[in-house]
Amino acid sequence: MKRFLILTTCASALLALSSCGPKYPQCEQDEHCAEHNEVCVQGQCQECGMDQHCKDGFICRENACVPKPECEANSDCGSCSVCKDEKCVPECANDGQCGDSMVCQGGCCAPKPECLSDADCSEGMRCQSQKCAEIPKPVCQLQTVNFDYNEFKLTAAARSLLDSNAECIRSKDGVITLAGHADERGTEEYNLHLGEKRANAVKRYLQNLGVPENKMKTISYGEERPANPGHDEDAWAENRRVEFNE
Repeated sequence: MKRFLILTTCASALLALSSCGPKYPQCEQDEHCAEHNEVCVQGQCQECGMDQHCKDGFICRENACVPKPECEANSDCGSCSVCKDEKCVPECANDGQCGDSMVCQGGCCAPKPECLSDADCSEGMRCQSQKCAEIPKPVCQLQTVNFDYNEFKLTAAARSLLDSNAECIRSKDGVITLAGHADERGTEEYNLHLGEKRANAVKRYLQNLGVPENKMKTISYGEERPANPGHDEDAWAENRRVEFNE
């Protein structure tokens, strides 16, 4: 009986010894490191062996959990940012950090502006969005000339309008059509001739002001195309006219 108790005690001691495992920080499996909230990596208890062993926002680096870097390459950062020391930083702080013909604007390398004011551009150009652009020619409107009843002579008011029209015609490309019109009184044939006389009177006056003849052509519509369809003096006064068509 005494011998049996001795054998039992020895067996229990051996069993207890085998369940203890290697001494920390040595290990054979993760359970040997669990008491320290670690995992077994190549026989040693470590904080981590892979990223999955770390909490969100951390990665495993050299068996330690460290904050996940903001970036690893420039492509991980947004526009106008580069990756430096694993953080996204502005692309530049001064012009010297940008290439030739580039400047630093708001942390971004951008093309050097062609101009900053109109003074930086040549004559006839102005600065728009930091680029020299041609100043557009002012848009002019050709005004209709009216005539007295049964007349093709130019009134003082008509000559004043034509003085303005002459400059406008010279600034335009292409040929301008001078269209003569008459009111409804008189025969159709008579009004066609009257419209033609009015158009020719305007053309001659403009030529005398220096408008090239090849920039103008004449046509008569007589009473066919009234500006005002009425049948009273106000309507007839509107219809006795020469219009300018581009």
